[in-house]
Amino acid sequence: MTQKDVERTDERGHGPEPWWAGFGGWGAVLLIVVGVTGAAWVFLRLPGTPDELWTGYHQAAKVVAIGMVIAGTTLMGRRRARAEGAEGAEQAEQAEGSAAVEEADHPGRT
Repeated sequence: MTQKDVERTDERGHGPEPWWAGFGGWGAVLLIVVGVTGAAWVFLRLPGTPDELWTGYHQAAKVVAIGMVIAGTTLMGRRRARAEGAEGAEQAEQAEGSAAVEEADHPGRT
């Protein structure tokens, strides 16, 4: 094999995303509700409940945990975006303030 035979790219292939990757805040709330409903279903031993109750609780707990992680990361992302927006607004205000001071020091200059 020569150097020309090998195709090189800088792109790195990423594996498939998990099934919950595209959920947002409302999807997280839905997962939590579904998990709690599943746990209640197992508790009441309604039709379809597994023979081993702990497996049903375990599955419901996993769904609730995934929903809580998604909700937490969504809230943290929103908080970070607000903080960055506030910093940008402060910097813009400071720039406007320094421009106003500059204009006041040197009237007639444009």
